[in-house]
Amino acid sequence: MDSFLVLVADVWNTGFLGINLGSLIAALSTILLAFLLRGFIISVIIGYLTRLAEKTESKIDDEILNALRRPIGLIPVTVALYLCTLIIPISGMVGDIATNIVKAFVVFTIFSALANSIKPIFAALSTQSWLTASMQMWLERASGFIVWVIGVAVILDIFGIQIGPLVAGLGLFSVAVALGAQDFFKNLIAGILIIGEHRFQPGDRIEVAGELHGIVEIIGFRSTVIRTFDTAPMAIPNKDLSDVKVINHGQMINRRINWKINLVYSTPVEQLESIRTDIKKYILDSNDFSSDTNLDPVVRVVELGASSIDLLIVAYSDPMGFADYNEVKENLVFNIMKIVKANGSDFAFPSSSLYVESMPE
Repeated sequence: MDSFLVLVADVWNTGFLGINLGSLIAALSTILLAFLLRGFIISVIIGYLTRLAEKTESKIDDEILNALRRPIGLIPVTVALYLCTLIIPISGMVGDIATNIVKAFVVFTIFSALANSIKPIFAALSTQSWLTASMQMWLERASGFIVWVIGVAVILDIFGIQIGPLVAGLGLFSVAVALGAQDFFKNLIAGILIIGEHRFQPGDRIEVAGELHGIVEIIGFRSTVIRTFDTAPMAIPNKDLSDVKVINHGQMINRRINWKINLVYSTPVEQLESIRTDIKKYILDSNDFSSDTNLDPVVRVVELGASSIDLLIVAYSDPMGFADYNEVKENLVFNIMKIVKANGSDFAFPSSSLYVESMPE
């Protein structure tokens, strides 16, 4: 019996790789408690704070809590790893590696919190007029990239890897990559110019005559995604959009109707004047058209055509969607038809008259 107890004590003291089993159990228990604490913090404490944040009018606090959820959950795990280095009696190279791992976890937790905080910060700045949606997206991505580059550099430095020689060694490789990625940099610069010049923003309806017409969804680093009217996405390189004439319908102030209707030549002057007056009165009284005094409608007889008397109609409506705009035009067409008929006139169509001077006997 004594020999068995001696054997158990020897196994307990020798443990695994010379580490006492008691220390291993204590370390594993510490890690287990850390994960339990992590779940408690995320589900209970953060959940409670989230419910409080939802009651406020501002959305910034919701964004901050959502961004810091994972980094805060890493804190008890990082502390547990540090405690494990104190519990387990390790030294020498293994001890240095364990210490560096703990330091790396600390750095990762800090930079993870910084990277996740970028979105709430820019969300708070989104109310600024100079910060457009696409500019905000680009700055978020660039800031996140910079934060993680610095974080990786710090972690590599912890493990004794020098960044300077590594960057110098990648110099020739970077030149080769740059030569092969000329189109990428052209598109990147073109994207910066598009955003900087405010040519268009996500949500704008743009048109390149004869080539594309749709809604801008994303202005990316390399390409812009446009949702065409058949609901299919179209990805276009940024450089192709920076070198062409783009009509931005999303920034229009008013939508214009510019029509020329043709009336028959048998229409007397009095009827023409009455038709002109009635059409203009309808446009002025209708809620479909702009009431701005600088955008008064124009309804005038402008030309004696080859087979008709031409009446010009120019009117402006407020910016509206495609379906609503066509409804406005339809209402105007119906009312013009009623006015023309009510005044005893009719619409002309291309025609020609043949005069016979004499008939053969």
